[in-house]
Amino acid sequence: MHLSELTHPNQLHGLSETQLEDVAKQIRERHLEVVSNSGGHLGPGLGVVELTLALYQTLDLDQDKVVWDVGHQAYPHKLITGRYGSFDSLRQQGGVAGYLKRTESRFDHFGAGHASTSISAALGMAIARDRQGLDYKCVAVIGDGALTGGMALEAINHAGHLPSTPLLVVLNDNDMSISPPVGALSTYLNRMRLSPPIQFLSGSVEESVRNLPFMGGEIPPELNRLKESMRRLAVPKVGAVFEELGFTYIGPIDGHDIAEMTRTFQSAHRVGGPVMVHVVTKKGKGYPYAEADQVGYHAQSAFNLSTGKARPSKTPKPPSYSKVFGQTLVKLCEQNPKVVGITAAMATGTGLDILQKALPDQYIDVGIAEQHAVTLSAGMACDGLRPVVAIYSTFLQRAFDQLIHDVGIQKLPVTFVLDRAGIVGADGPTHQGQYDISYMRAIPNFTVMAPKDEAELQRMLVTCLNHDGPTALRIPRGPGEGVPLMEEGWEALPIGCGEVVREGKDILVVAYGAMVPKAVATAKCLAAVGVEVAVINARYLRPLDEALIHPMAKKIGKIVTMEEGALAGGFGSAVLESLQEKGLAIPMLRIGIPDRLVDHATPQQSFEALGLTPDQMAVRIKQHFLLSTTGSLSLEEIAPAEVSSAGSA
Repeated sequence: MHLSELTHPNQLHGLSETQLEDVAKQIRERHLEVVSNSGGHLGPGLGVVELTLALYQTLDLDQDKVVWDVGHQAYPHKLITGRYGSFDSLRQQGGVAGYLKRTESRFDHFGAGHASTSISAALGMAIARDRQGLDYKCVAVIGDGALTGGMALEAINHAGHLPSTPLLVVLNDNDMSISPPVGALSTYLNRMRLSPPIQFLSGSVEESVRNLPFMGGEIPPELNRLKESMRRLAVPKVGAVFEELGFTYIGPIDGHDIAEMTRTFQSAHRVGGPVMVHVVTKKGKGYPYAEADQVGYHAQSAFNLSTGKARPSKTPKPPSYSKVFGQTLVKLCEQNPKVVGITAAMATGTGLDILQKALPDQYIDVGIAEQHAVTLSAGMACDGLRPVVAIYSTFLQRAFDQLIHDVGIQKLPVTFVLDRAGIVGADGPTHQGQYDISYMRAIPNFTVMAPKDEAELQRMLVTCLNHDGPTALRIPRGPGEGVPLMEEGWEALPIGCGEVVREGKDILVVAYGAMVPKAVATAKCLAAVGVEVAVINARYLRPLDEALIHPMAKKIGKIVTMEEGALAGGFGSAVLESLQEKGLAIPMLRIGIPDRLVDHATPQQSFEALGLTPDQMAVRIKQHFLLSTTGSLSLEEIAPAEVSSAGSA
């Protein structure tokens, strides 16, 4: 069977092991072909090909439910559920999403871009099934990394207390960090333990002994010891933990042996109640470069399939904000041993891998546990350390309560660096960093800032570490502006002070963070048609530089705010509220991300769709304020803007 003929996973039923192995080979070839051309997640999907095929052999996907944790390990799932032909469009505008998406396929039973959600969701489905008297299987597939998330452990704890609720959890262990050896003895013991005869003896004999008149309903200690000895023999240490939590544990088994996994999943479905099947896979399986570098090939930009090397950029780019942050933090850690960098399983993405290599004693990775990372940092700050917590904007959302309860209320000197803030591109709506401006400005005692370029980032990091209180610093994804950088000797910025980066008399633009360069470019567009625009680099969201903004707004009489974040409760709202509190009714236009989800596309495509390119913003400003110009300035399509007037209802 050719992979292109698979439009329904039930078509796998009845295929021989040889046929399934051929399908597995085709999945890897298609996966590598597409990701090498367009980029995307590579290692996770390559590692679960056989697991997917074996699991789906035992399910009826017309009714059974499968929840894949995170979703980037589900590319094989996409390829056998009717998306082979459109897979070339992976992570491209209007194409196949990089994560599971309920609106994309009826086989995507639950969407997720953040880890550790699968067991909770699958358990919810199982409870809904039982409440309605229905009969179908519910399965969660979760990686060992995602199992470090507290939410997954909470769900396991809950499921273990529901012994009559059938639920299958497949633990995809691709790191070998919690795995004892996989071998014939382990496989044999699990088969023996879960075979119908042993299951019958375990239940029936025990019940018979309990009901003997002279036993008084009690099991002899000797029989209990015999049962425990058999369980310890069959179940490795990690399995014993899950068994104590109420799960029947099976494993570890070879995650690349289709026949053995198929038999195991069939046995697991018969057990009833919560079952954990521990499957050991190799991340990047089938592609030597990905097998050898499982971190580097977790996700890749476009690369040469034959060499495994990334395709060089057509034009040289400045270093990324993340890299500049990492390099700067290393210098600051060298100068002060009390500074510690903390990440939640995203060392490479945040630039903290640089610190990990240079000063491992001042680096901590807590796993996928953002809530723990925040409260851990609070505890460190209580006892004299200066923690710097680097977490993606979209992931820090998960620790909102800890930001308030454990850091903000206690005014602790913790620095948060929110990476990937703003538009992030191909990862889509689960990863857009569009909400942090709104949620961070609501937390008392925090000082919140964003740099206009990578040089200002360096100074802001020093500012944060010099400040005696909680601070948050947002940085965008991708390369910086290419400005000159200092190796060391950075000076702190005055708290709450912005700067004028361009003079003008007709319009005042107050821009925040990465929108400052775009604001300057917009001002140049308007200058070409005779409109002089002043631009303020706000620098700070909390506290806002009212001493700079208010007088200029009164003098010029027209104000525009620009932010790469949600308009609802965002930076523009902060400026508007500030003006209203002082009774300044000044015509105002807020430009940012409107109240909508931003789907996967390139960042440039997203900016265009949102009306956030300099020429689009110039037209919006001109049209909103009905400016007369000395030249033509128009666009065929203009994205809608959020418009407000200070002092209005």
